[in-house]
Amino acid sequence: MGEDKKRYKADYSQLKTKLFLELAGLVIAAAIIITVLYKVVWSHRGADWVVYMFQRYLLMDYDKAVERYWQLFRGNMEFIWMIAIIVMFLILLRIVLNLFTGYFDIVSQGIDALLKEGAEIQLPSEMLAVERRLNSVKQELEQRTAEARLAEQRKNDLVMYLAHDIRTPLTSIIGYLNLIEEAPEMPAEQKAKYVHITLDKAYRLEKMVNEFFEITRYNLQQITLAKENIDLYYMLVQLTDELSPVLAENGNTVLLKADEELTVYGDPDKLARVFNNVLKNAAAYSYPDTEIVITAEDKGGFIVITFQNKGNPIPEEKLASIFERFYRLDEARISNTGGAGLGLAIAKEIVSLHGGTITAKSGEFMVSFIIALPAPDGMER
Repeated sequence: MGEDKKRYKADYSQLKTKLFLELAGLVIAAAIIITVLYKVVWSHRGADWVVYMFQRYLLMDYDKAVERYWQLFRGNMEFIWMIAIIVMFLILLRIVLNLFTGYFDIVSQGIDALLKEGAEIQLPSEMLAVERRLNSVKQELEQRTAEARLAEQRKNDLVMYLAHDIRTPLTSIIGYLNLIEEAPEMPAEQKAKYVHITLDKAYRLEKMVNEFFEITRYNLQQITLAKENIDLYYMLVQLTDELSPVLAENGNTVLLKADEELTVYGDPDKLARVFNNVLKNAAAYSYPDTEIVITAEDKGGFIVITFQNKGNPIPEEKLASIFERFYRLDEARISNTGGAGLGLAIAKEIVSLHGGTITAKSGEFMVSFIIALPAPDGMER
């Protein structure tokens, strides 16, 4: 805290120095002007000049002009100097205000430049700290705008792909149902085959429609947490049991390595969704007939849950993007594997709300997703 305060003061030292020098210059200038006025008006030379002006323009004799000078100037000395000081103070105040508001105008121009893409904000050297902060804000705004555009483009692409792919199962469903309707005497074996194909296509169509709803829900939902103590071991066992049909499709199995007494403090429904999304992702990209290993352990105040599967490695440049909305590793397989590219993004948001982190690592034919959640003792009750 103390170091940040020192750095904050140092950032504006140049601006303070310039303002001090400008104010000092104004004070010196005011002192010189008052001194000059004193010399002109109150010294003998100044007095002689005033008397001369009275004689020439007011047609007074010398004695009368001297008397009038004393009446007007010497007799009202305190009042005249008070007026002079007030006038000089107002002039100085006006100049000082112009100096300060000038910097406000410069900052306002910098703020206006925040909305101009590609333009770097440049301020006077004494405002380098403000310039750096404005440019930092500008870069963050541009990054967020780019991310929002990318997410919107990905969403639009997914909607387009899904809308296109929906036609295929829908056409098949209509075609097979027409065949069944037009041939009531169709052999039972053939009819059962067509019904099975139609049902399979209907399930696929249902999955795509659910993905549309998932996209809409993600854009509208606000995730809130209802925390409680959770039996983590039981939750992971229940999760693997529920997903066993999905895992069995490719011959995958799950090996759970966790202490049966391990617990976490969080929202059970939301965390179940996180683990479900991660495990489904691991199943979708695992090699057939391989084992998915789930480990959970207490590490230094954090409960660390790791999902490790054997599959094609994730390129390093894509590891940071897989938790973004609507991002998919394999864009060519929109309909066959995974969903709308929201599972890992939602998982990351839920884990972050719990005060934890979720990361991904990839090695040679191995992919790991690591979730770290604060241990129960470290959570607010």
